Amino acid sequence: MEFVGWVVTAFAVLLTGISKSGLGGALGGLAVPFMSMWISPRDAVAVMLPILIAMDFVGIRAWRGKADWAELRLLIPAALVGIALGTLAFGVMSDRLVTGAVGAIAVAFAVDRMLRRGRKSAGGAGERRRGFAWLCGGGAGFTSTLAHAGGPPIMIYMLSRQLPKEAFAATSVFFFAVINLAKLPFYLGLDLFSRDTLLMSAMLLPLVPLGVFLGMRLLARIPERPFYLFATAALGLSGVKLLWDAIAG
Repeated sequence: MEFVGWVVTAFAVLLTGISKSGLGGALGGLAVPFMSMWISPRDAVAVMLPILIAMDFVGIRAWRGKADWAELRLLIPAALVGIALGTLAFGVMSDRLVTGAVGAIAVAFAVDRMLRRGRKSAGGAGERRRGFAWLCGGGAGFTSTLAHAGGPPIMIYMLSRQLPKEAFAATSVFFFAVINLAKLPFYLGLDLFSRDTLLMSAMLLPLVPLGVFLGMRLLARIPERPFYLFATAALGLSGVKLLWDAIAG
């Protein structure tokens, strides 16, 4: 890549680490579209997967004992189904179609949350909650497989549950740790990795602990109510970015 490409990519990776450890991954999908301005989307997702896995392991160490496992037991099986479907769709579905759909849903949910601030949504007990968890978890697995854009679907679910901010961040970290590891054999089967993509991943890895550290510091400084407002705004912004990518692409 050109020098500017490296600078933009490094910033996007740093922002991904901050987002994953402090905002539940709302802005974690920025790196692939930014990178795709200089390299192919297939190479971009291959470069990012080892970096995301490294971020997940750092995050797990930092957030151990704080994740909500009842939520994870609902979300992870759905995400695994979504990963399988995303692998089948890889190279068949238009990237613009998937990106635009995820962006539109993220923006709509963020607007709804702002308009109905203070009330829970779609997070009720029983079958309704389970169905919503499968929809969001499956959607996160599907979009994460195609473009590492699983943040908005999972944030939609997590915001609806209104967990304490530490549990919110920790549950998101553990969720993505599982699905990113689950994507690895599928990516190997699709032959996405090359010497160049692995070398590029290695060159960007030093940014991982810095991004996670900054995200945790940010989370510690934000009170509970502003955190949810900030997370909702981040979700909306990520949706706008995805919509723009779909329209401009």
